[in-house]
Amino acid sequence: MASGSVSGSLSSPKVEVIIDTGNPFLNLTVDGFLKIGAVAVTRSVAEDTYNILRKGSVSSNDFEKTLKKMCKEGAYWGAIAGVYVGMEYGSERILGTRDWKNATLGGALTGALASAVSNNKADKIAIDAITGAAIATAAEFINYLT
Repeated sequence: MASGSVSGSLSSPKVEVIIDTGNPFLNLTVDGFLKIGAVAVTRSVAEDTYNILRKGSVSSNDFEKTLKKMCKEGAYWGAIAGVYVGMEYGSERILGTRDWKNATLGGALTGALASAVSNNKADKIAIDAITGAAIATAAEFINYLT
């Protein structure tokens, strides 16, 4: 019986946006804002394009609505990412180590801050902090495995 094998690797493209503010904290925060903000804008465009194609017609109102949604989503998710990256970097500098605990702390602080800004109650803020910590920690572990 014949046999064969396939080998290969999968890697994601790297996009480097270099903005030098002279401060590593600000550099990382702006980089996180721009990268995740761009992802949110792309997702928003794809979703609205699908909805417009499904509807079968395009109006200037659709275009205006899509543009507003792109700006809102990009700014919101970019700000969340910027805060997370800044919090993670800050905890790294304070703790003096670079490990998963920084991601956990950054995720918890970002989740709590985003929730508090939305005028949520203390219980919801705590739940969002736990969720942020869990997501950030899981992402860190997955990133470590690959």
